[in-house]
Amino acid sequence: PLVQGAVARGVMMRRARIVSEPVTDYIRYEHAITPLNLQAGEDVRWLPRRHASDIPLPGNDFWLLDERLVQFHHFTGTGDWAADAKERTTDPAAVALCAAAFETVWERSTPHEKYTV
Repeated sequence: PLVQGAVARGVMMRRARIVSEPVTDYIRYEHAITPLNLQAGEDVRWLPRRHASDIPLPGNDFWLLDERLVQFHHFTGTGDWAADAKERTTDPAAVALCAAAFETVWERSTPHEKYTV
């Protein structure tokens, strides 16, 4: 409902996943359920980690909202959400880093329909 509602209002939802290859079972699972994201209106792409070596990336997963706010996601070593799982910032340097990183990843990545695991 969140994604569908946003897309209905004209919001562009793009998700880029940087993955190590060969992929883990969890990435296989994510890939298998990605059609649900696509049906909701997201555009999803995949980038093998070996193609991201020269991209300045933040140290954590993130969402970039309207190119003005970044929400970083913090995980434990086992992949679970950390106690302080979400951190938001409007710091211009952090926003610029994440925006540039995302656009570079997006340009290099493969659309979901063409990426096989």
